Amino acid sequence: MTDAEELMGMVLMATPVGDYDKRVVILTKERGKITAFARGARRPKSAMLAKTQPFVFGVFRVIEGKNAYTLLGAEISNYFMEIREDVVRTCYGTYFLELASYYGRENDPALDMLKLLYQTLRALCLERIDKRLIRCIYELKMFVVNGEYPECFHCIVCGGKDNLDHFSSRLGGVICSKCREGIHPLYDLAGSVLYTMQYIIATPVEHLYTFQVTEEVQHKLRRLMDIYMKDHIDREFHSLDILKTLEIA
Repeated sequence: MTDAEELMGMVLMATPVGDYDKRVVILTKERGKITAFARGARRPKSAMLAKTQPFVFGVFRVIEGKNAYTLLGAEISNYFMEIREDVVRTCYGTYFLELASYYGRENDPALDMLKLLYQTLRALCLERIDKRLIRCIYELKMFVVNGEYPECFHCIVCGGKDNLDHFSSRLGGVICSKCREGIHPLYDLAGSVLYTMQYIIATPVEHLYTFQVTEEVQHKLRRLMDIYMKDHIDREFHSLDILKTLEIA
């Protein structure tokens, strides 16, 4: 008989199965994204009812099967109730879970991704910074965690560090003023926007959600991230459509 394992993680998704069971997708530090079945978790008096909801973070006790895990129990350290109780936070949080699910892979340890997701949800609860900026930071840092982030410290044509005033999403990074000719499309990169991107890329996750930017910088950063996401991610996120509507309102 396979021994039970304890995996630290966060529930990304939960769907009903049969009359009383649940299928949960969990992003774990040790095993990456896993699928587990929680027997009887939808029964009204089940101890697993609350422990198998999206956003729940803790240590999950599982047994590995042929195609999926069986969830035996969990010790939960954070339910993120502040997110569940607010519609706007729920929309942002759901999108953050979706993006983590997109990048998560089974048997690919996900410590950095899990840490980013956890700290992002904490920032969303505390509201120290604008939710729109939290989204920009999370998206760019998710690219960093997965090694797909844009080059923001050197010109991607000549390697120079000076006059980095334009951005090419297609080529994947910044362009200096000497190399801009013949490259299309190019997007203006004001100094503060470049510094913000560099800071997000270089700063450890634990210290990431500690700053604010002007509305102008946030607007330009949002535009660049929208373009970069469209060019480098081959998926539509349903929660993002709702989120964009909220951000415009």
